[in-house]
Amino acid sequence: MDKFMDSPWFLRSTALLLALILFFSVQAEEKSNGKAVGDAMDIIRDIPVQVYYDNENLVVTGVPETVNMTIEGPANIVQTTKLVKDFTLRVDLSSLPMGKHSVRIQHENISDKLEVRLDPATINVVIEEKITQSFRVDPELNERLLADGFFLEKIDVVPATIEVTGAKSVIESISFVKASVTGEKELNKSFEQQTRVRVLDRDLTKLNVTIVPEQVNVKVEIAEYNKEVPVVLNIHGAPAEGITVESVAADEKTIRLFGPRKVVDQFKEFKVDVDMSDVKKPGTMEVELKKPKGVSAMSLNKIKVKVAATTTDSDLEVFAPDESDNPESPDTSEKPAETVKVVTKEFKNVPITVRGLDEKFKSSFRKPVNGFVVLTVTAEQKVIDTLNNSDFTVYIDASETVDAGEQVLPVIVEGPPDVQWEISDKEVTMQIELA
Repeated sequence: MDKFMDSPWFLRSTALLLALILFFSVQAEEKSNGKAVGDAMDIIRDIPVQVYYDNENLVVTGVPETVNMTIEGPANIVQTTKLVKDFTLRVDLSSLPMGKHSVRIQHENISDKLEVRLDPATINVVIEEKITQSFRVDPELNERLLADGFFLEKIDVVPATIEVTGAKSVIESISFVKASVTGEKELNKSFEQQTRVRVLDRDLTKLNVTIVPEQVNVKVEIAEYNKEVPVVLNIHGAPAEGITVESVAADEKTIRLFGPRKVVDQFKEFKVDVDMSDVKKPGTMEVELKKPKGVSAMSLNKIKVKVAATTTDSDLEVFAPDESDNPESPDTSEKPAETVKVVTKEFKNVPITVRGLDEKFKSSFRKPVNGFVVLTVTAEQKVIDTLNNSDFTVYIDASETVDAGEQVLPVIVEGPPDVQWEISDKEVTMQIELA
């Protein structure tokens, strides 16, 4: 027995038997795992998905741009497939009606010897009608970017409307179409900027739509804070001997002051010192204006002052340029002119009326929103004291309006004679619709 076990053939036979047992054990294990000898597995990531549908009339949502694919099979085929990538993944929706659908992603040109698994394999899609609609672009600027003492006077956008194309449900959810202007802080001059248009829903979520054009030109007009105040003459000094001053009046009744609001708003009037000692004869004198502290600029640097006076060495002489060209003007030699005091009064909430609009239309105000303006009136004190809102008519002429839509029209003011006025809004923006 010992001799038999020590025999080389016994050892060889035993080794062969053990090798066969090991081989069949491995084979059985691999078959239980569904694998053949030499199989491999790999993952190909971010494979684009092609979608087939009527993209001229429909919009599809829910299809991922890319998916991951796991392939398993013979190692050489797995390796070749991953390197060459001559396969395609597609979703064919051309035969499906509008609505919600659950579809599988299909693969093409992949060897039958490979097992393919997609992540995700099934997707939920929504097929909707594609529509195009026009929207008005609202330009905006963060006014915190403005320098102190400056304000946003006007902001315009060109083109004023854009075309938005997308799924019907998405288009109907649009609440805002914005063109936001950016810039550095301390803005103090007007500028233009090309800006991308953003389409947002009511939650300010950006929507996936096609915009034409994608960029618009925004023109921003920035002005320094200013205020118009009446000019009040402060008469002092004595005229030359033989001259009796009858009246003094300035050519300019108002002046506009520029600067920080807290400085400019302190001025209710602008006093101009007029020294009568400079008067040698009736006529016009020019007075230099002194810029008050804190005011950055003024609309006038000097004004002309008309002086009506009499002299002792001739007949009564009165300087009245406004009536010199009228030969029928009454003789003022017997009635010296009085010193005129000019004041300003503000009428708030003056309504704007609409005239001439065709009966087939109806209108509403966009700017100013409520259709009211502020009217600042300048006149003599005795005239101002008699005025009220009903003495002025503020209206727009819409007789030339022929189409519905947004219209910008000038504001027209009618009021008493010998009165000057300024209006807070020289133009209004109207929305014209069919009645």
